[in-house]
Amino acid sequence: MNSLSSMMLVLGTTNAGKQKELAALLEPFHIECRSLKDFASAVHVAETGSTFADNAALKAVQQAKALNHWVLAEDSGLVVEALDGSPGVYSARFAGPEASDEDNNALLIKQLARVPTSHRVAYYACHATLAAPDGTIKAIAEGRCYGRIAKSAHGTEGFGYDPYFIIPEYHQTFGELSPAVKGLISHRGRAIRAIIPMIVSSFNIHSA
Repeated sequence: MNSLSSMMLVLGTTNAGKQKELAALLEPFHIECRSLKDFASAVHVAETGSTFADNAALKAVQQAKALNHWVLAEDSGLVVEALDGSPGVYSARFAGPEASDEDNNALLIKQLARVPTSHRVAYYACHATLAAPDGTIKAIAEGRCYGRIAKSAHGTEGFGYDPYFIIPEYHQTFGELSPAVKGLISHRGRAIRAIIPMIVSSFNIHSA
């Protein structure tokens, strides 16, 4: 049986921020991580699902089949109660297909302009899916992190909506918190920590 250190897991993303966070969470387990940028055979997956779970499954299954490798894919985004759950699965393209983080944040703050602080409640959600090389889904996990939306940006850490997402317990945004602290409390950190035991178990079972 091969050791875990000889096993490779493809992280189903080209987002540098997500890749960095995911690799840091998996590094203590000595799992070699690659991103889709390392594979010419990676395919474009249309995120047509209506939920984070749907999109995570689409990405994991299609990339696993195309690459013939284990793939850990996740879909995540911001859910704002005052906006009826938006931006939700459209978080990365809230302001349009080619929108930048700045574009998305500007639209978010514009839509919340008349919403008082007490009603700017929101949460980040992450759904992670592990697929075997044949495309079979082997594990799923979900994580959430609750907070509220600030009226102005604070901090330069993270990406996406992080400079506006306040963690009440810390009185700081994700943009102000250190990567180590964010990794402990974030939606992505919680989802990945929940799925790690299933990744380890799957690799042990299916290694030759």
